[in-house]
Amino acid sequence: MRKIVERSMLGKAWVCATEYEENTPSSTILKEDLLKKILESRGVRSGVDTSKFLNPSIKEYMPDPSVLADMDSAARIIVDNIVAGRKIAIYGDYDVDGITSSAIMVKYLRAVGANVVWHLPTREGEGYGLNCDAVSAIAADGVNLIVTVDCGISGVEEIALAKKLGLDVVVTDHHSPDGNLPAADAVVNPKRLDDTSGMSYLAGVGVAFMTLVAVNRELKSRNDDKFQIPHSLFLIDLMDLVALGTICDTMPLVGLNRAFAATGLKVLAKRNNVGLRALMDIAVIK
Repeated sequence: MRKIVERSMLGKAWVCATEYEENTPSSTILKEDLLKKILESRGVRSGVDTSKFLNPSIKEYMPDPSVLADMDSAARIIVDNIVAGRKIAIYGDYDVDGITSSAIMVKYLRAVGANVVWHLPTREGEGYGLNCDAVSAIAADGVNLIVTVDCGISGVEEIALAKKLGLDVVVTDHHSPDGNLPAADAVVNPKRLDDTSGMSYLAGVGVAFMTLVAVNRELKSRNDDKFQIPHSLFLIDLMDLVALGTICDTMPLVGLNRAFAATGLKVLAKRNNVGLRALMDIAVIK
C-alpha cells in the first residue's frame, strides 16, 4: 500500500510510492528517509549527487562551452565582428525561449559596445524560423553577421541565401536537424549528430547563454582596449531570462538546467530587469 506521510503547506497530502506496513505510524517514517526515497525515485543516489541535486549551482554544473561542437568557431566569428565594428543581427523566435534568447544576446552585445540589431518574426505573418524576405532585408540594412537563436537549424535555403548575399551566419539552436546541417559558418546545437556534449536537454536560451560564455572568454583573450568588458556586466545577471526561457519551453530540469532555474529564480527575485519587473507587477507577483 501507499502510506500518507505528511501534508504540504497548502494541505495537500504527500504520498510516498514506497510500501510500508499498514500499521506503521507516520511519525516513524523520518523526513530524511522520505527525501532519500523521493530522490532515489528520480535516479539520484545518496552522497555527492544528492547535494548537487538539492543545491544546484552554475559553478558545479557549468562545463567548458567548448564541449559543444563548433562553439569555438562561433565565438571567434562573433568576436571578430564585434571588434571590427560590423553590424550584427540577432534573429530569434516568437516564443518565450526565442525572445529570452534574443534578449540576452542583445543585452550582452550592447553592453560590450557592439553594433547590434535584432529581428523577431511574427507568428501570424512570418511563422517559425528564418525566411528569405527577412534575410534579404537584414542584408540590405548593412548587416555583416546573423546570429540565430532558438532557430536556424532547419533554415538551409535561407542560410544559403544569406551566404550568397555575403553575410556571415552563426546558428545557435536546440531543435533536431531535419537532415544535413545548414551551410552556416558555425552551427552550435547539442542535437547535432556529431555533438558529444550530452547537453541535448538545453533550451535555445541555454545554448545562447553557453555561446555568450564562450564569446566573453574570447573577447577577454583579445585584450582589445576598444572593447573592454564593463565591470558592471556579469553574465549571471542574465540568468533570470535564461531560467524563464528554460522553464517556459518545458525543458527537463536536469543537469545544467537545474542550475539555470535555481540561480535564475534568485536573480529574478532581485527584480532588476525592468521588463520582467513590469510583468511581475501586472501579475501581482511579489
